[in-house]
Amino acid sequence: MASKSLTELIAQADERGLAASGLACLDRCLPLLALDDEGGEPLRPLWAGVAEGEETWDARLAEVRAALDGVDARDDEAVSVRRMLGAAPAAWAAEPLREWADGCSADALRIHRGLDGVDPAADADWLAGCRTSAEGAGADGLGPLVLGELRRQQQILETLERTPGTGALRRVLDLSAEGRRVLTAAASRRARVRD
Repeated sequence: MASKSLTELIAQADERGLAASGLACLDRCLPLLALDDEGGEPLRPLWAGVAEGEETWDARLAEVRAALDGVDARDDEAVSVRRMLGAAPAAWAAEPLREWADGCSADALRIHRGLDGVDPAADADWLAGCRTSAEGAGADGLGPLVLGELRRQQQILETLERTPGTGALRRVLDLSAEGRRVLTAAASRRARVRD
């Protein structure tokens, strides 16, 4: 069976898949808000909201927003992370969650492109090319951080599509934690170079 593109996976995902996909992108990029806790702990209530679904999603989202309300965004990437959280829909419904997941996917890839040392605004076709092509086609010339993020986004959506229940969410959390470690290391390297 041929692999699906990222945009196809997002288009076909259900509410749980969309919420988990968007949240995983946010989770991987969260350290850019310069939180002391780089383990994604502030998002734990929202992960519980994904597992519980419609019953608690809006309350869990409000809890996370309140917890992160006082955290300052120090640069454009941190502003993007804050925007990802701000755009999360309170409604547990396919279309608003799909729009959010799609936006989070694009923002996360742009952030990783910046960490690869490339202006994310340069070559406007790169984002559409890598998101609409299956099996990495259209990814020529992309840096390792973007390629890793693209692969993680696809793996997360494929896992959620194939696996019902909490087992899939555990795998998603593992993939996201791996991506968070990669992003944190890249951001630290860049900070040392700037200093």
